[in-house]
Amino acid sequence: MTATGKPDFPNMEVTGAFLTSVGLVFEEVTGQRARGYVELNADHHTPWGVVHGGVYTTIIESVASVGASVAVMDKGMFAVGVNNNTDFLSSLREGRVVAEGEAVHQGRVQQLWLVELRTEAGKLVARGTVRLQNVPRERPS
Repeated sequence: MTATGKPDFPNMEVTGAFLTSVGLVFEEVTGQRARGYVELNADHHTPWGVVHGGVYTTIIESVASVGASVAVMDKGMFAVGVNNNTDFLSSLREGRVVAEGEAVHQGRVQQLWLVELRTEAGKLVARGTVRLQNVPRERPS
């Protein structure tokens, strides 16, 4: 963690326009666990006024990818999602959703992460498993 309380990701950018537009804020990241939140509002809605499932899927994929990448960073690698199974359990219109992810399996080539999204009151909104491939940061020529 940096002095500002944000995770320190050497040589790895975790913001960017896409995640900035979603509003994902990381609070804790290790190679075995990642935690963050998003303040959901009308910007995240479907035309029917509820949060789009793609927002939940994005949060789940991002939390798993960042945690898994931190796990292999010291090996000169990062992790990319190769499968994401997200279950949508409850719809929301607004409010903070907290994402907590943990490594289920961490192998030499692949990892499996479980991520849960909950309201601040603890209600489970969505959960997903993400299988990730560990790949070199620089591909051999």
